[in-house]
Amino acid sequence: MHKSVVILCLLLIVSSCKSSKKSTSSRPASSPQVSVSPTQNSDTGNDDVVVLAPENYDDLKRIGIEIVDYAKQFEGVRYKFGGTTKKGMDCSGLVFESFKAYNINLPRVSRDMAKEGVKIDIDDVKVGDLLFFHTNPNRKTINHVGLVVSSRTGNVEFIHSTTSKGVITSSLAERYWYYSFKEARRIL
Repeated sequence: MHKSVVILCLLLIVSSCKSSKKSTSSRPASSPQVSVSPTQNSDTGNDDVVVLAPENYDDLKRIGIEIVDYAKQFEGVRYKFGGTTKKGMDCSGLVFESFKAYNINLPRVSRDMAKEGVKIDIDDVKVGDLLFFHTNPNRKTINHVGLVVSSRTGNVEFIHSTTSKGVITSSLAERYWYYSFKEARRIL
């Protein structure tokens, strides 16, 4: 019995970014109000997907940059399973809190986030898009998410929280992330 409990605990630790912990954080002093409306997600048929309805493309770009800037305030914060504050944060907590600060509600878990928005080609990613990964070779499910901070031909950088280094910015060109990459999705 004791051996089973230890194995179960180890599996929970290894499969990061799957917390369902309720979050609390401070929002920027001037969170912009974003017009949102439910629409049907063509990939999943889900009617609860929130799609932004900005005035123009420049508004979307500005919101994406602001969300990334908000996420960057967490750089250097240690990893904490289920964390959503500067005391500790996991990958989905970082993305969840960054979008929430701008009144955009996403699911709390990375595998559920991967069902939102629109799937896009990696060559089309822009600042504010999400990247999803399979980091556990024993499971074929998304268990990691990152937020695109820059995208230039052949080089996509993203901010995320890793178990070893906490919140950092990485490149999709790094071998580990390149081979773990599953898909990109646009929420904005």
